[in-house]
Amino acid sequence: MRALCATDLSAASEAAIENETCLECLGRIGVDTIHLVTVVPANVHSGMPGVNFEERRRQGLDQYQTVIEAAGFDVETHVVRGTPYRRINGIAETVHADLSVVGSRGQSPLENRIIGSTARNLARTTVVPLVVNRVERGTDDPDVLREHLFRRILFATDFSENADRAFDAFSYLRHATEEVTLVHVRSPKDEGVDADVGPRERLAEHASTLEKWGIDTQLEVRHGDPADEILAVEAEVTPSTVLVGSKGRSRIRRLLLGSVSEEIVAQATGNVFLVPPPRAV
Repeated sequence: MRALCATDLSAASEAAIENETCLECLGRIGVDTIHLVTVVPANVHSGMPGVNFEERRRQGLDQYQTVIEAAGFDVETHVVRGTPYRRINGIAETVHADLSVVGSRGQSPLENRIIGSTARNLARTTVVPLVVNRVERGTDDPDVLREHLFRRILFATDFSENADRAFDAFSYLRHATEEVTLVHVRSPKDEGVDADVGPRERLAEHASTLEKWGIDTQLEVRHGDPADEILAVEAEVTPSTVLVGSKGRSRIRRLLLGSVSEEIVAQATGNVFLVPPPRAV
């Protein structure tokens, strides 16, 4: 598997990329090649006095490359210019990345926020599964908040096709996962809607699959606003990562995992693993 790791060379990005436990988690799910990407903003010109921005970025990536290669990965580096989320998506497609990883906060010396607006834009547009790795705020020497990326997962589903696609990620995540909380949120619009199989029974089907892999599971069926309830469950069970699909639509035509997934990326306390729909061809 190939992972793309995006960085703005800030302390927060360094914490996310060089954390040994996070790297170990990527190795466990089958990642053997990492593409390090940093984007120089289009409005920063190489002719500006005093700084060779591309060279500084390349030197920074070289330092990360040494650490990651020592952890056993093959590494390729990319210094590119343009709009961060667009270039990250473009490179992910070009190198056939299986997933992208981006830190959740951080600011570079060039005042280029790759984390914040870029992470949110990636949540809307990512072409491959996206890991948003949450990093401490308000400190000069930050660390990742939850090192074990996939040990304890909260999986949120509206039973749509794309939610099922997100669940399929367990085919490789299971090698690093010990516990999973499965959650479905029923909104007021769902009340009175007939279904052949109730939500708890449908969650139990997922649980059966996970338990065959030796993963402990628990089920949560909530009522209310989907984003609010998913975040409430996250606060209660403190998973390493929330796994969610994006732009999914349920059979009753209720959009759950579209704008909701964006809110999860923006507001979750821990990491988020976002699985996008297949690209149109």
